[in-house]
Amino acid sequence: MSSLKPAIFLDRDGTLNVQVIHADQLPYPPKTLEAFRLFDDVPLACAQLAAAGFMLVVATNQPDVGRGKQSQSVVEAMHARLRELVPAIAHIEVCYDSGREKGKPTPRRKPEPGMLLDAARTLGLDLTRSWMIGDRWRDVDCGRRAGVRTVFINFGYAEELRARPDHTVDNFAEAAAVVLQHPR
Repeated sequence: MSSLKPAIFLDRDGTLNVQVIHADQLPYPPKTLEAFRLFDDVPLACAQLAAAGFMLVVATNQPDVGRGKQSQSVVEAMHARLRELVPAIAHIEVCYDSGREKGKPTPRRKPEPGMLLDAARTLGLDLTRSWMIGDRWRDVDCGRRAGVRTVFINFGYAEELRARPDHTVDNFAEAAAVVLQHPR
């Protein structure tokens, strides 16, 4: 029997907390701590996933820090608030890369799987029994590249998926239910 633990990798903006939709019909992170609020179903669903034996790991791109449009201290304050509101979260991986280096993928910036792979090594996680839940194509691609099953929360953004998710749902509670119904 393996001592490695299964994990649920969670995108942050649009998955755990309410995203800001701009005129381009794409989601963006909140700019202030005051604007940071969770979807109502997140605390209970996260507690259920943790109770089922999953380690909860947030994996979030925060490129506005790298672009100089957001302060790292505000992002860290949001993460502190997230941990207060969802104590089941065991670990947070963040990529501050701006994403401006076209043609040069950064291994830790989704859709690349680096944050998931780093967390798996650090925390002793079994990727073959793990999942990625997110609301963007980058989350689905990242999960696929890391070898985990994927659940896509479909908000109907003006962008197309590039890889097919294992499951598509309408909200976080449904995503958690899918995971709990399909243990490996």
